[in-house]
Amino acid sequence: MFVLSEMKDVIRVTPDHFHQSLSESISTLLNRKLANKVVLNIGLCIALFDITHIGHSFIFPGDGSSHTEVKFRYIVFRPIVEEILIGKIRSCSRDGVHVTMGFFDDILIPVNALQHPSRFDEADQAWVWEYPKEDGEKHDLFMDSGESIRFRVTSEAFEEILPTGPPGSECTTQNTAPYRLIGSINEPGLGLLTWWEAPDQDEGQDDDDDDDGEENVE
Repeated sequence: MFVLSEMKDVIRVTPDHFHQSLSESISTLLNRKLANKVVLNIGLCIALFDITHIGHSFIFPGDGSSHTEVKFRYIVFRPIVEEILIGKIRSCSRDGVHVTMGFFDDILIPVNALQHPSRFDEADQAWVWEYPKEDGEKHDLFMDSGESIRFRVTSEAFEEILPTGPPGSECTTQNTAPYRLIGSINEPGLGLLTWWEAPDQDEGQDDDDDDDGEENVE
């Protein structure tokens, strides 16, 4: 789910950071620049892991800041395809089930990847798995918001987001997420965690233990 990604960049250290050591100021600026940001074809950046190399610093004419080339490793959220994750249902729509990891929301389980047969309940705005019982009848299992769900990652998609223009211009705001995951739950063991909970122990077990502890009194 989390990987270490090796990167390099030229960091501009402004004079208000000169009171810190160079490594401290670079760490602060790297986290400010990358934390909680999606880097194309890399993933969602979480936090700086370490700095592997700090090059020479340069000051250019007319700029009081220093420019330093650095190589570093960053903790990145990018699950591998076929990895199984546990999240929570954020909402349901006719497109499928929208899942959140708490820090990442752009996960969709499409309709064709739900347990079969499933139907969308308009009143509750939830997907319902029509679970077949042994007697042949079907039992409705609702996928409600806030429920924990186990799913398999089937694909990922990166989208390059271009800058938008001022209000009223031809460049409209883009609503596409820069990084999306597609999941699946149409396998045994996947879906809501409550579906696969182990049955409780027999209630009669405690009674048997009590009987064994009793002493026969003549």
